[in-house]
Amino acid sequence: MIELVPHDPAWAQRFGTEGARLRDAWGAQALRIDHVGSTSVPGLDAKPVIDVQLSVRTLEPHGWARPLLQALGYTHVDLGDFDRVYPYFHRPLDWPHTHHVHLCEAGGEQERRHLAFRDFLRRHADTAGEYLALKQRLARQHRGATREERERYSMAKGDFIEAVLLRAYAEGLPLYGASDA
Repeated sequence: MIELVPHDPAWAQRFGTEGARLRDAWGAQALRIDHVGSTSVPGLDAKPVIDVQLSVRTLEPHGWARPLLQALGYTHVDLGDFDRVYPYFHRPLDWPHTHHVHLCEAGGEQERRHLAFRDFLRRHADTAGEYLALKQRLARQHRGATREERERYSMAKGDFIEAVLLRAYAEGLPLYGASDA
């Protein structure tokens, strides 16, 4: 089930612990490790899953990073063509997950999009509130009992996210600094 819970300040600490674990395992290959997703926005209710964006120099050859994340207990989810630009991993194997890792190329479109969206919500509580209302409605619609329902929930947020990104880019985002971990 998709369960949205009130923001928990401990989420930042859980990210910090996982970010340090990833930094230890990846070393210099991890150019950035950032806390993204709703748990990274103070005050925003979210699924209690820590989303980590790990930026690397290149994703080529495709699949090279899988063994590194699998050794840390992460399972790869093939996203078809999108897997080539934003590979996705989760742990534990079964739902509910506690952590997601998304790989991206440093300086690339996916890195910029996710950091700009996060940073815009952090700066605009009214927009974060609109996003929460949408997530609550979609969670009721797409219960989340199956992977397909959880994917439909995620995809249904797309138009809102695109509209926020247009506003973020108009403000000059992303203006993010050093990585979170």
